[in-house]
Amino acid sequence: MSAGISAVIIDDHAAIAAGVRYWCEQADPPITLVDAGSRLADVWTGPGAAADVVIFDLELVPGKPEFGELRRLVDSGRRVVVYSQHADNFTAIKCVDLGALAYLTKREGPEHLVPAIRAAATGRPYTAPSLSGAFIADDAPGRPRLSPREAEVLRAWFAASSKDLVAAKLNITVKTVDTHITRVRVKYANAGRSASTKSELVSRALDDGLITLAELNQTSL
Repeated sequence: MSAGISAVIIDDHAAIAAGVRYWCEQADPPITLVDAGSRLADVWTGPGAAADVVIFDLELVPGKPEFGELRRLVDSGRRVVVYSQHADNFTAIKCVDLGALAYLTKREGPEHLVPAIRAAATGRPYTAPSLSGAFIADDAPGRPRLSPREAEVLRAWFAASSKDLVAAKLNITVKTVDTHITRVRVKYANAGRSASTKSELVSRALDDGLITLAELNQTSL
């Protein structure tokens, strides 16, 4: 494959793959795309095996979400963006819990899919509107409901050496940063999961899929 970001798409709908190819070609810089159709084997052999990102249609067979194949991809070290027709919160949260770096519905176009591919190529998660809503609505036992802004501040704080840097990056005040972090700590405490230190908060965020090990490895706590 040529230099730059590359991706392989697994989707049994030719029109979807053609649309994604067009978006990738129009991206700046363009993204190289391999179309594997519904052939899972093409992700492991040939050009698809070298792709930086796997764009994965969760349901290649009607009524049979491929959670097992998603786990296999993630466990093998592949960076996966799930691009699915499913818009329910349970499916989105499960995919992130299994290690997908992004979950997008097929109603979300290039303005979200292209940035998600770029983020995944470097091992970073991308939170599309559908996933933000899933995190807010998630009622799994022990998982606090964080607002999209709280989750954004939390991830930025993990990646920064100071709250001043977080404030500058997000164009908010340090006091606002403190307020968001305090609210997150309170929510975890109310859920019976102490997060009084930054290390504990990182651990909780890892458990809940708000940040990945790959993303943390690029930072210094």
